[in-house]
Amino acid sequence: MNNLNAILDILKQIRPEFNFAESKDFINEGLLDSFDIVTVVSKLEEQFGISIDGEDVTPENLKNLATLEDFIRRYLDKNES
Repeated sequence: MNNLNAILDILKQIRPEFNFAESKDFINEGLLDSFDIVTVVSKLEEQFGISIDGEDVTPENLKNLATLEDFIRRYLDKNES
């Protein structure tokens, strides 16, 4: 499973009623609330074997699938170096 599919799967587990693939802004469109964000971060850490810094949990990093994929890629790249 590639990163994008894994991220989408996590989002669908948390909020199956929403179409995350079509959303441009998860938070402003009301797809994720603060509790959901904590859950997403926890599941991303578990799925990808990373530890996300609290200061990086920002609306900009969790805006949509593209920003989330870039966010995860940065952490994965950091772990490889």
